[in-house]
Amino acid sequence: MATVTDHYEDLLADQYTWMLGGDIAALAEGQAALLRRLGVLPGEGPARHAVDLGCGRGAQSLALAGLGFGPVTAVDTSRKLLDELALHAGEHTPIRPLNADLRAVLPRITAPATAAVVLCMGDTLTHLPALSDVSALLDDVHTALAPGGHLVITYRDLSHPLQGTDRFLPVRSDENRLLTCFLEYVDQNTVMVHDLLHTRTDGTWSLHSSSYPKLRISTAWLTARCRTTGLEISHSATGERGLHILHARKP
Repeated sequence: MATVTDHYEDLLADQYTWMLGGDIAALAEGQAALLRRLGVLPGEGPARHAVDLGCGRGAQSLALAGLGFGPVTAVDTSRKLLDELALHAGEHTPIRPLNADLRAVLPRITAPATAAVVLCMGDTLTHLPALSDVSALLDDVHTALAPGGHLVITYRDLSHPLQGTDRFLPVRSDENRLLTCFLEYVDQNTVMVHDLLHTRTDGTWSLHSSSYPKLRISTAWLTARCRTTGLEISHSATGERGLHILHARKP
């Protein structure tokens, strides 16, 4: 079993853009449209700092910059994905890539009550080691956000286990690559994710595989925990690709 960081560095980082469709600009436009629908836009006040936790290849960071937020601190544990983000962002954007652990980064990069928005999208939240880490992160988010600031989370609610062959999830395929995911439920808080990547070179197929743990976070638990922290829930619904969307604001 690999850590989440090792899993991405050894297997998923090189495939990440491909597995999500291959067009970063189009993905960024889609994320910007989602944020607009949620009302996540820069206000008239001085708070425009945005933080993208688990930024990956940068679709959400690019969306934030395009909407007028800045600076945008883009945080990820994968150096490969951050390098790709830097290429897409270029030199003349407010995006600042940062290689760091999500659990400790907010107090380092934000003064209390100064951030306009914190994103944690693309199932990043389930990569944390324990529910206690999720709780601690939400406390840090509440401290970092300015009054009226936004928190947007997208994640997979794996609290209800799939059965039988439903646990095999096709991710993407083309004539030379096939990525499939298999879920193995360990206990009430953890599911093992097994990624199986088949690649074809010169007519010969090869298998590359890796496994890592994910948290099973229920929508009810996360919503209640946000409210306990002091955040108000503005929107909670399942969106595209089966990801649950949670939008909360600091009063």
